[in-house]
Amino acid sequence: MLSLREITQTTLGATRATLEAGLGDIVTRRADDPLDERDPAFIDATLEVYDALLQAYFRPKVRGLENVPDGPVLLVGNHSGGTLIADTFIFAYAFIKHFGSDRPFHQLVHDVAINLPVLARGVRKYGGMPASPKNAERALASGAAVLVYPGGDYETYRPSWHQDRIEFGDRRGFLRLARRTGVPIVPVVSIGGQETALFVTRGERLARATGWDRLTRIKVAPLQIAPPFGLTFLDLPTRIPLPAQITIQVLPPIDLDDIDGKPAYKHVTGVMQDALDELAEERSAVPLVG
Repeated sequence: MLSLREITQTTLGATRATLEAGLGDIVTRRADDPLDERDPAFIDATLEVYDALLQAYFRPKVRGLENVPDGPVLLVGNHSGGTLIADTFIFAYAFIKHFGSDRPFHQLVHDVAINLPVLARGVRKYGGMPASPKNAERALASGAAVLVYPGGDYETYRPSWHQDRIEFGDRRGFLRLARRTGVPIVPVVSIGGQETALFVTRGERLARATGWDRLTRIKVAPLQIAPPFGLTFLDLPTRIPLPAQITIQVLPPIDLDDIDGKPAYKHVTGVMQDALDELAEERSAVPLVG
């Protein structure tokens, strides 16, 4: 167990690194190559503090990391929690703690989130990069593990009563990516993120009718109910996530060449749905205490 002095030094070091990263986003240029922004030294300076905060607030359980093979791999997750994607950070911190900061690991992030002034610099230092097939292919070619969320905004803003459903919206780019690069798919299934607010509606029709989808590349115009303001739009003006317990299960790798004639999309989403059904059943059977 760390002493009070060690805890204080670790916290101060993480705070200093975070402030320096935010300031650096203002006064320095971004790297020309998004793969170059990942910073193991920054990760080592901040990981323990960032992870401790999420551990205290969300009481996460991350299981099955031993299923992730060495080398390049496509980690395919179901997306939850609106813009405040706690399960993404929880999984990223658990992955890095398990494999070490030296293992190349990148996450595909929506253009809006990855370009937020000041705040997104830390995300990029952890390996976040603009979501595009080109960036994903280059990261995999470099030997990295790459985390993708095919459902994107469509899934992360699904109604709270859909939290036990895999809803990729028939988005199949991850399959083409895996086939082109020849890497295995490792499903990452989570539950609990849709309990961090009451997600009421995706608002797809509203997004199309107002042109919001064309302006922002966000295909939804969702409404949520959560503190401190009650009703929010796209988590704006701000939202404090409720402290829902989040569980993440990493499943064994799927080699698309081994899917004997079955439709790959149906197979992968079916495997993930079966795992999510088990997590939902476990969640309803065991009271959340402490």
